[in-house]
Amino acid sequence: MNIFTIGFTKRSAEDFFTTLKNSEAQRVVDVRLNNSSQLAGFSKRDDLRFFLKTICGIEYAHLPELSPTQELLDAYKSKTTSWEKYEQQFLELMRERKIEEVVAREVLANGCLLCSETTADKCHRRLVAEYLLQKWGNIEIVHL
Repeated sequence: MNIFTIGFTKRSAEDFFTTLKNSEAQRVVDVRLNNSSQLAGFSKRDDLRFFLKTICGIEYAHLPELSPTQELLDAYKSKTTSWEKYEQQFLELMRERKIEEVVAREVLANGCLLCSETTADKCHRRLVAEYLLQKWGNIEIVHL
């Protein structure tokens, strides 16, 4: 099974939707805590659902259980928490939430984890995909 990941920051709508359309992703799984902000532009929850279906023929799902808590996110964004500490705390949060039991594999099979970060290196979407690889095995992670 493939799990794709993508961020929308610093991407044009054309690049974002073309990349998704050309991938094998069957649905976008939104793992953002805040997905309806005006700052989200074309990736604002309701607009994104429409664009994905209309432009790409791709489904949309929002799984907030794969998002950090507001406190954890705020601490990292304000730089009061390092990436290393954030990563450790987010991994613990996923363990506590037992996401490998709560999230159906069918939802993530050929799904694309979406968040705002430009690249996956310091992004929780990568942590989610790698955590599930450890728990479920037989996953190929593809960063778009």
